[in-house]
Amino acid sequence: MYRPSLIACICVCIATSLTPPAAEADTIERACLSSSRGAARASLCHCIGQVAKQRLTRSEQRTVATWFSDPHRAQEARQSVKNNDEKFWRKYQAFGTDAERICG
Repeated sequence: MYRPSLIACICVCIATSLTPPAAEADTIERACLSSSRGAARASLCHCIGQVAKQRLTRSEQRTVATWFSDPHRAQEARQSVKNNDEKFWRKYQAFGTDAERICG
């Protein structure tokens, strides 16, 4: 089932994080919590962070973390024709789908 609020929360987490989070396992959870919507939804941010830990490597989480301070980099990865970027984008989309299913 499609839940626009979860997808919006993930997008807001990326787009509105004020500071780039440290490169640790809780990177995505902390970025979500620092977003304007995340502070009110701590349990959702925790869940998204747990899914990220299960679905993305630490390196991939660090890559996503760079998008928090520069969302244009996510757009570049999405539009890239490089095989590695395409693979990572598909994995990132799968993470988003899983987060929606599990946390939504």
